[in-house]
Amino acid sequence: MMALRRAGGRLLIPKRAFSTSLESVEKPQKDGKMLNLFSAINQALHIALETDPRAYVFGEDVGFGGVFRCTTGLADRFGRNRVFNTPLCEQGIAGFAIGLAAMGNRAIAEIQFADYIYPAFDQIVNEAAKFRYRSGGQFNCGGLTIRSPYGAVGHGGHYHSQSPEAFFCHVPGLKVVIPRSPRQAKGLLLACIRDPNPVVFFEPKWLYRLAVEEVPEEDYMLPLSQAEVIRQGNDITLVGWGAQLQVLEHACDAAAKDGISCELIDLRTLIPWDKETVEASVRKTGRLLVSHEAPVTGGFGAEISSSIIERCFLRLEAPVARVCGLDTPFPLVYEPFYMPTQNKVLDAIKATVNY
Repeated sequence: MMALRRAGGRLLIPKRAFSTSLESVEKPQKDGKMLNLFSAINQALHIALETDPRAYVFGEDVGFGGVFRCTTGLADRFGRNRVFNTPLCEQGIAGFAIGLAAMGNRAIAEIQFADYIYPAFDQIVNEAAKFRYRSGGQFNCGGLTIRSPYGAVGHGGHYHSQSPEAFFCHVPGLKVVIPRSPRQAKGLLLACIRDPNPVVFFEPKWLYRLAVEEVPEEDYMLPLSQAEVIRQGNDITLVGWGAQLQVLEHACDAAAKDGISCELIDLRTLIPWDKETVEASVRKTGRLLVSHEAPVTGGFGAEISSSIIERCFLRLEAPVARVCGLDTPFPLVYEPFYMPTQNKVLDAIKATVNY
């Protein structure tokens, strides 16, 4: 009903700007089974509810599994007092979640599409992000996690395809996390749910069914604010997150055929982001390319570019390149022209290396 209405080993977490109760996180030790991304999310939610009686999952249509089936089976297993539908009011969902978390619970709220998150913006930015600060540390809503599918899907148009992560990266007091794969999604989501700070967790809906890999069945977490170098290289550093990592990997393969060695980094946590890992890579390669689906102007790639120029100016062999979405509303039939595709990335790699 809602869709019809709308569509018409152990690793130490580095000390960052936010407090954290996760002094260590477990690398998954056992082999698992092949899962797609939405099934990995579902498995993480099952574990979160099973291991913490204070955890609640709620949002529009989550009671029957949600439009992407991420919450399938949760209400049947844990009851409708802990997994339940909400009114079609994103501001109300966020406000309720803040209050629930402020009472010491784990509030896992779903915003059905990231495009719908804007009515909740005031609650997230002015309430959740500032709750601990304005009370001098006496109160907090750190048990809050807001999940939302973001990004292109091939046919979503301008109300079901947006990537609004940069809006929230401008807000001190929030963490912003975006996974690239099923294994990453499970470990990062569990880490977000258990982190003592409010987190916005964007899920790349393009990959809900397309991305499939082996995911350990046990309970595990992956570190927040720690980027991952997923491909070593010497000529240029590529940085991205979420679904864009697949595009960048294909571009790296194509560049390798021309003798260009690319180092690829998945940022994973956008705020607070791992500047040290990116800086170390750029000092080695001398070049940087950042790519994301969101429009280029004001996108988070601009912050990465600025920070690296400040830190690595004398080591850069070329200007920082950004391959991003266009400065237009997200189109429908013109989506292929809007997207930062493999060919666009490859052209930018060659131009930067040959600068």
